[in-house]
Amino acid sequence: MKPEQLYQELKDLAEKLEISVSEQNFRKSGINVSSGLCKVKGEYLFIIDKHKSVYKKIRILASQLSKLPHENIYIVPAVRELLEKYAED
Repeated sequence: MKPEQLYQELKDLAEKLEISVSEQNFRKSGINVSSGLCKVKGEYLFIIDKHKSVYKKIRILASQLSKLPHENIYIVPAVRELLEKYAED
């Protein structure tokens, strides 16, 4: 599966888990900010630096999603393997 497709599948999984994914320009903030999962006004949100490579975006999403309950959701095999890999880390 191409990296862009894998990234889209991870974003779709986040949406199924009722987590929004937002890509932001962190360079304009002027402060040290990291991509990741946060909770804003009771809602979960992935905030990702839009300037990161697609591979880093995949790693960020997969590592966080692997910790969340997703066993009862259909996930394409390539994404499930990736989540299992990050769950072991």
